[in-house]
Amino acid sequence: MIEKNILCTICARKGSKGLKNKNFLNLLGKPLIVHTIDQAKKVKLLTKIVVSTNSKKMIDISKNKIDYCIKRPEKLSNDHSSKVDVIKHALIEAEKKFKLKFNTIIDLDITSPLRSSIDIEKALKIFLKKRYGNLVSGSIARKNPFFNQVMYRGRYLDLVCNSKKKIVRRQNAPIIYDLNASIYIWRRKNLMQSKKLITRKTTLFKMPYIKSIDIDDQYDFNIVKFILKKKLNKWKKK
Repeated sequence: MIEKNILCTICARKGSKGLKNKNFLNLLGKPLIVHTIDQAKKVKLLTKIVVSTNSKKMIDISKNKIDYCIKRPEKLSNDHSSKVDVIKHALIEAEKKFKLKFNTIIDLDITSPLRSSIDIEKALKIFLKKRYGNLVSGSIARKNPFFNQVMYRGRYLDLVCNSKKKIVRRQNAPIIYDLNASIYIWRRKNLMQSKKLITRKTTLFKMPYIKSIDIDDQYDFNIVKFILKKKLNKWKKK
């Protein structure tokens, strides 16, 4: 399972539509991005940690905490930019900087601070144990397209997914997972050749819902802050 040269990327562009400047928000005394940096630094399997950003402020926050800050070009910093393309760019720039070829690339999303360093280590060990092409993280969906999710087909409502088997309760529906945008891992070859996130060589790292909240708006931020405060108070009492 030993794997040399594992690159960790943390992508953080300036601006945000759902929650203004969310990557800079103060969460329990430190900017949101620092929570992810601190988690990554506890994972001994990682060779290098880099931040990819188009923000000078983000570079100033990160540069003394990680191995390298990559100035992301503006063409990879707009609302339509593919995150996979951003990570590919970060990989190429990191390999130039460190004069290393990275075998494995793990990306940690800033907006998932409820994930822990233990989760990251577990996901990496699962990925490295078998010859997966890439790994995504997710939790069991709270709504199910075979049972209680509907969409309009023309003028009429219908279930998103239909089954030949009659499903009268959620427990009988196929298990569905929500991707939680927390942990992504690739083998170098699969990342560089990737056109789709999910392929036949993709595996899922299952996480509980309580660790899968992705900060997209103020409501999400308030929930995450509440959960982290409770955890912090619990640790202080021990």
